[in-house]
Amino acid sequence: MLQVFGFETVCVAISDLYFVDPDPGPGQDSPERGVRLEVRLLERQPLHGSIYSAQPIGVGRPVWRADLLEAVDSEPGSYDRTHHHPAFDGWEPSRRTFVPELSADPVGWVGERLEDLPSLLAHAGIGHGSVDPADGPKLRAAVPEIVESTRRLLARVHAGELGVAPAGSVALTNARVGWL
Repeated sequence: MLQVFGFETVCVAISDLYFVDPDPGPGQDSPERGVRLEVRLLERQPLHGSIYSAQPIGVGRPVWRADLLEAVDSEPGSYDRTHHHPAFDGWEPSRRTFVPELSADPVGWVGERLEDLPSLLAHAGIGHGSVDPADGPKLRAAVPEIVESTRRLLARVHAGELGVAPAGSVALTNARVGWL
């Protein structure tokens, strides 16, 4: 499932995720599941018809990512693989950054980060001129709704409805199921 909260030039995209890394690093030797949340640049594209035509929208380049993940064989809610990526190099995320406060209260921690868009952008190396200055206050006002959507997605992952392996798969060595 994919949910997108769009503003003028940034958006927050949230999706469930099931992930098996074919080349796992330390501590990543089993599948992961959870919710991925990304702040991305939003692109309004030209109309493809009359003024009444549907507006093409591009969910563009990622700026920041939070992965509220846990090992599939862990107790739901353990958040033992929860981390964030403070920046991207193009489409590639920076290394996983583990923060104890993030694992202790993943949704609350993410909500606090989203309330300060200028700080997120600065840490990601995105210049202030790249986004509409009104997006910070608009995002801050939407944080309660984004947090609630994230909580609902996590509950569905923990219930086994979302963030699951592909149907009929056995002994996967490589998988990425989800929009983000």
